[in-house]
Amino acid sequence: MTMNILVAGATGKTGLHLVQELVDQGHNPTALVRASSDTTALPEGVEHRQGDLTDLQDGVCDGMQAVIFAAGSGGATGPEMTDKVDREGAKRLIDLARDAGVDRFVMLSSVGADQSGPTGEMAHYLRAKHAADEHLKASGLTFSILRPVALTDDGRGADVILGDKVDKSATAARADVAHVLAEAATTGRYDGMAQDMQSA
Repeated sequence: MTMNILVAGATGKTGLHLVQELVDQGHNPTALVRASSDTTALPEGVEHRQGDLTDLQDGVCDGMQAVIFAAGSGGATGPEMTDKVDREGAKRLIDLARDAGVDRFVMLSSVGADQSGPTGEMAHYLRAKHAADEHLKASGLTFSILRPVALTDDGRGADVILGDKVDKSATAARADVAHVLAEAATTGRYDGMAQDMQSA
């Protein structure tokens, strides 16, 4: 069945892989983009829907069967933007998806975001991701949360490892992450699950 899927973060490194994966599978991805976004790398024919994660308007999820949050504020933007995008933006998108009757919400999170009190240089980011993940779990939406280890720009590998066997010091190729996100959104295979991930 062809699905209409909204992708937040569609023009990012992982998002571009994800949108192409959905197109290749015969689905209809819609890229949620800011007015200033560079959309030239998106596959030809992919629809755009304007929306800024720091100020999302009602209706951005209308007509969608699934929503994938693959956005991020980026490592150089500081704590304030992390809160606006990774925490509050994600939470707002979850609420809008629920209001629109979306069937499934898939969250790209991060290894370590299962902790409520993380420490270290990534602590602020992980707290934001944890808050978004918990909001999704409590939303009533059918959900899947993927928490990859450190991301690389490598292509698709032979396999992925999910769950308790993940080596948290390993890496995950963005292409592999995109493949699992697409699978989570379109098959329901990972419904109700929050799991770590690495490339094998």
